[in-house]
Amino acid sequence: MAEVSTGTTTGSTRSTPIEAVIFDWGGTLTPWHTVDFAEESLALATAVVDADEAGAAGAAQALLAAADVVWGRSRDHHLSATLADLFTEAGLTHDESMLTAYRDFWEPHTLTDPDVVPLFSRLKVDGLQVGVLSNTMWPREWHESFFVRDGVLEMLDGAVYTSEVPWTKPAPEAFLAAAEAVGSTAPERCVFVGDRLFDDIWGARQVGMRTIHVPHSDIPRSQVGHSEGEPDAVVERLAHVYDIVAGWRTGARSTAAELR
Repeated sequence: MAEVSTGTTTGSTRSTPIEAVIFDWGGTLTPWHTVDFAEESLALATAVVDADEAGAAGAAQALLAAADVVWGRSRDHHLSATLADLFTEAGLTHDESMLTAYRDFWEPHTLTDPDVVPLFSRLKVDGLQVGVLSNTMWPREWHESFFVRDGVLEMLDGAVYTSEVPWTKPAPEAFLAAAEAVGSTAPERCVFVGDRLFDDIWGARQVGMRTIHVPHSDIPRSQVGHSEGEPDAVVERLAHVYDIVAGWRTGARSTAAELR
């Protein structure tokens, strides 16, 4: 029977101790925003080398189509990509120093949820490791700059950005890499928190992680995968993640004591 308090939980009775809590980034640590991808492509097209106004419009269309292809590979084959790969798929040459308009377009969507800093603080006080696993084409430096801006970076024990590895969620390798990045001894000792039932919940459960779903995001149909995982718990606010994890840890300690 599901229990409803600060969140909904299936009442997991697993006795494995919890060492770490790992979070998805976009739509989980950042509030969900609906993005105009046509406008995004126009901003991205400003980085195309030697494109006039007419050429930029055509480049934007090519980049929009390329994004569908690249994210389709992520969804169906769990293959990662970088921004450079996106331009290559579109048949375009770009200059990284000209990505300012694109980054400015995304800036308002990168703000960290106000619940994050106090949540991370409480998890850290309890001796838990905290990490991030994000499906992203952006470089680590961008993500870290957002976390520095919002006072979060120093609280992270590890982070995996799929632009740096061959796989994307829900590939098991991505979750195993995240567990290793935070220093966990086993994925079963990790909790994963995310907004996507396929990438985050289904994926994390494949490697034995406990899962918490934050159901705030309107996932584009093109990004919905073949399966929906059943989370161990559902929360309406990130702040409630602490109570779920604390309850599981108390239960695990109680079970371990009973076994002695």
